[in-house]
Amino acid sequence: MIQIRLTLLSLLLLFTTAVNAGSTVENVRIWSENEKTRVVLDLSQSVKHSIFTLRAPDRLVIDLKDSRLAQSLTQLPSGAGNVRSIRSAIRADGQLRVVLDLDQGVRSRSFTAGPNAKFGDRLVIDLQRSGNLQPVKRASEGYRPGRDIVIAIDAGHGGHDPGALGRRSQEKNIALAISKELAQRINAEPGMTAVLIRNKDVFVEHRDRMAIASKAKADLFISVHADAFKDRRASGASVFALNLVGASKEAARTMQRRERSDVSVGGVSLHDKDDVLASVLFDLSQNAALSASLDVGAKVSGQMGRVTKMHRKAVKQKELVVLKSADMPSILVETGFISNSSEEKKLRDRGHQGRLANSILAGVRDYYYTNPPPDTQIAMNLKRSPAKQVRHVISRGDTISQIAERYNVSPSDIRRANKLSTDKIRVGQTLNIPIFSGG
Repeated sequence: MIQIRLTLLSLLLLFTTAVNAGSTVENVRIWSENEKTRVVLDLSQSVKHSIFTLRAPDRLVIDLKDSRLAQSLTQLPSGAGNVRSIRSAIRADGQLRVVLDLDQGVRSRSFTAGPNAKFGDRLVIDLQRSGNLQPVKRASEGYRPGRDIVIAIDAGHGGHDPGALGRRSQEKNIALAISKELAQRINAEPGMTAVLIRNKDVFVEHRDRMAIASKAKADLFISVHADAFKDRRASGASVFALNLVGASKEAARTMQRRERSDVSVGGVSLHDKDDVLASVLFDLSQNAALSASLDVGAKVSGQMGRVTKMHRKAVKQKELVVLKSADMPSILVETGFISNSSEEKKLRDRGHQGRLANSILAGVRDYYYTNPPPDTQIAMNLKRSPAKQVRHVISRGDTISQIAERYNVSPSDIRRANKLSTDKIRVGQTLNIPIFSGG
């Protein structure tokens, strides 16, 4: 094998050239399906960007720092769906500006995606004609105003599969106990419903777990586990989402399966679609699910860090089968190391299990109060504006639920008005109580 040795100077020159070159927009792709339009900018490398809207006429503006169109990209694609046309220009500050001329006002959502087996770095912009943009929305599902957000909770392992082993406990039992605590709290939360994948000591195949969640029309899938390692000093909780390798393999698997059987994604059958359209539809749903998984995972990790040590604070990405659904965001929570005797003791403690469940719920709540599916009760509550607010000073014995009942509002209304992520309050604290018309 020929080895190429670069001097420090040549490395510096190479680095400087790369920085000066910035990013190149290699291609612009656009397609529309079910009232949604997706625009994808294929990039030579990741790039800092900003996106904003302009009115009269309606436009979506994308500014990309230190970027240029590739010389081979001599013509931008014509419009589709909500986009009438696409144009670009280099601004005085050196930024590349891409403008989407729209046929009317839209909701927009953007995210970046790293390289996969088919494409390199990408900037993805999703547009929806009206209402909030929901990343993973089942096209076949009828509009159900005021529905609950459905959270599928998967207690890892079970039955003949004990999972990791501690000195006094098995992972399957710890996972089930915490899952039940979490389900109980979710079911007590206004606007949310929990679905337990298993509620007893039985084993469920990995893909069957995903199927159960999909059949329940879950908005989010949470798999609960306890970690283990040969070094018994390892400690801390972690949150995982699917990585790009796993996503790419799942996409290839789905494309192969659709040739033999009726495969659906987001409620849309892929079996009767041509290869290009099927791939586009799956990519739309999978990328949105992965992006949302990272977002909700970050919220859950941040909240868990308040009640327990974190092995790593950032959401880790890994190829795990139970996270491969393209129909919904999916995260896996390692609640601690069962191989660590002190952490095993805490994981066996019902009080600690409850605190973990509270923190996971707080993270889920944080995410969905920022990104509620538009047909849910939580989304409708967020649209309400209080007629007035009153101030309440916390006295000894007060709880959020008691205060909510006293003022005829929901606990979530109080948490939202005071930007509370938990129900923890202190004597002497002043809360703003929203009073709604007719309340």
